[in-house]
Amino acid sequence: MLKKFIVAFTILASCGSLFAAKGEKAEAAYNYHTAAISIAKSNIGVPYRWGGMSPSGFDCSGLVKYSYGKAGRTLNRTAAQMYYGNGYRPSNLQIGDLLFYGPTKASAPTHVAIYIGYGKMIMASSSKGVIITYTSNPYWHARYIGVKRV
Repeated sequence: MLKKFIVAFTILASCGSLFAAKGEKAEAAYNYHTAAISIAKSNIGVPYRWGGMSPSGFDCSGLVKYSYGKAGRTLNRTAAQMYYGNGYRPSNLQIGDLLFYGPTKASAPTHVAIYIGYGKMIMASSSKGVIITYTSNPYWHARYIGVKRV
């Protein structure tokens, strides 16, 4: 009887550590996603600059790369490279997911934004600089290609 109790306790303890490890990993991911969003939000109003990767001016992928870089996560430089790099396409959006857009739904991505929740995204717009807008915006909705979780 004591042996069964010890075996059962050992199994439960190891399961608990597995759940704790998964919880810690999820918390770390949440932290760098929220940090990246906070960094991007601190740059609202910064003007658009083609090839820009600093608070003096951002293009879309420059803002995403800069924000995630400051949060401790290295990303590729361009929207297309970010889209085709490592990762997977989730079935439902979570805060921090990268949203990709192109001239048509069948084209390679030419624009990237960060999903910030509640149907909104933050991005560097060529006409308005760093802004928050809705994912349901007709202009962007028509050009949506996919999503990637980093």
